[in-house]
Amino acid sequence: MPSTPGVYQYFNSEGKIIYVGKAKNLKRRVSSYFNKQHDSAKTNILVSNIADIKYICVNTEADALLLENNLIKKYQPRYNILLKDGKTYPWLCITKEPFPRVFKTRNVVRGADYFGPYPSSWTLDLLLELIRELYPIRTCKHPLSEQGIASHKYDVCLQYHIKNCLAPCVGRQSQEEYRKFIDEIREIAKGRSHIITDYLMQQMQQLAAEYKFEEAQKIKEKYDLIVKYQLKTVITTTSDNDIDVFGYDEDESSAYINILRIAGGSVVQGFTIEYKKTLDEPKEEILSLAIVELRERFKSISREVIVPFMPDIELDKVNFIIPQKGDKKKLLDLSIQNVKQYRVDKYKQSEKLNPEQRQVRLLKEIQERLYLEKLPQHIECFDNSNISGSDAVAACVVYKMAKPSKKDYRKYIIKTVEGPDDYASMAEVVHRRYSRMIEEGTTLPDLILTDGGKGQMEVVRRVVEDELGLNIAIAGLAKNDKHHTSEVLVGFPPRSVGLKPTDVLFKFLASVQDEVHRFAITFHRDKRSKSQTQSELDKIVGVGEKTKNLLLKHFKSVKRISLASEIEISEVIGKSRASVVYTHFHPKIEP
Repeated sequence: MPSTPGVYQYFNSEGKIIYVGKAKNLKRRVSSYFNKQHDSAKTNILVSNIADIKYICVNTEADALLLENNLIKKYQPRYNILLKDGKTYPWLCITKEPFPRVFKTRNVVRGADYFGPYPSSWTLDLLLELIRELYPIRTCKHPLSEQGIASHKYDVCLQYHIKNCLAPCVGRQSQEEYRKFIDEIREIAKGRSHIITDYLMQQMQQLAAEYKFEEAQKIKEKYDLIVKYQLKTVITTTSDNDIDVFGYDEDESSAYINILRIAGGSVVQGFTIEYKKTLDEPKEEILSLAIVELRERFKSISREVIVPFMPDIELDKVNFIIPQKGDKKKLLDLSIQNVKQYRVDKYKQSEKLNPEQRQVRLLKEIQERLYLEKLPQHIECFDNSNISGSDAVAACVVYKMAKPSKKDYRKYIIKTVEGPDDYASMAEVVHRRYSRMIEEGTTLPDLILTDGGKGQMEVVRRVVEDELGLNIAIAGLAKNDKHHTSEVLVGFPPRSVGLKPTDVLFKFLASVQDEVHRFAITFHRDKRSKSQTQSELDKIVGVGEKTKNLLLKHFKSVKRISLASEIEISEVIGKSRASVVYTHFHPKIEP
């Protein structure tokens, strides 16, 4: 499962939803139900009845909370009912009176317009506070009517005197003027919070100009909060109409279509299906089939259908829309996000059942992106390592079917090059490698990767094509100043392949480069360490590693051994070997 925010749904063996939950991290939250014994008996019973799991991805944890609320209210799952009433989140209510009231409520009934639900009471309280600062509307519960106002039934209250209300109850504000306030409040409730932020910005500037910085800071805090906590969410739309939203994605063999059903302004259902392609059908035709199938399956009669592109179909009394911005574009993006996640999940599941499938898919991508004539089942990569030309070595790593074949790794000691000449060292190693493979009749690689840029590629090309007459594809892995893989080069003259560091292909090629670098560095370090530990004692015939270690442990250095007497040496390694060692450092001079 994805590690993204979302809502998960548990089904029993009869296909009925028994629980709906929200999660900041779907994978972590859902797995927690199954990897331990729970203290709650109800939770253990719930887990024992789960036969299937489905989920809907969203962008934020707040969206997950609201979607969970919508689904619970629609399906009333058995195990949710025991824990939640489904109406715990606050709504903004605007009554349908001649002089409408605006207030917070948790009970949604007919006879008013509702906006929300909001993720927390604090968020809605902040909105109400700002609305009341902007608009002097009434807070009383009087059933105001034209007759009541005309008969002087009401008196002004404290809110009028402190300028929080214009007293429509006594006829000091017309219904038309009051309705303008309400219309603007509706726009704010629909998520157009720029009206508030613009007002607050003006207030800040005015207070700052008057040097009232403390008051300006308080306004700024409200401004920052309203910007940070966006009251509008994709889970609740500004339209009360029922809408069907379709997302589309495809690969070589299949097409995937997701439907999000919007009822009463809220997402109430999400579902994804897969079509196997047979005759390379166009996506417009596949989307058309899916729209008919899914609308029939869910008995949808929505007249508004949001799509990523126009389908090859016309439905009676149905309007297809391709949104470019706003709430409907957010809904389309959410549907596309879910269909892409479904495709990723399918790949992961299938690769677990058949690991070779991932390797073949990766090799096909390499073939396509690097413009290779055949599938690169056998890849080899070279790297040099030396310090100012000393102990120069090279290494070759081999990958078969996109996996390292360590038994085929090779180490090379540079023989013909003196000094730090990476190009000459690479030419020597490549020539030795492939001339020997030709002599032995070994299968040659499909792709050669060089740990370097254009210069290394040209060196390899001259050896492979000009000197050995071979036809093997060559690519270069160039590094940046931080010694990290920065680009992939192909062709002659070399050109960069447009790969992002997050691409699976880029990560694979970078891992090959890291592997050959590790292998070469390790070999060079071992060789350098060995050369540094060699001493004059290694030249003495009859003195082995054990004797050498005993001497060095006792005398601490070769120089002290050379200055020691034969008796001193014999106390450490015995008379026989002491005579050999002493004679080496003090040879007898013939007369």
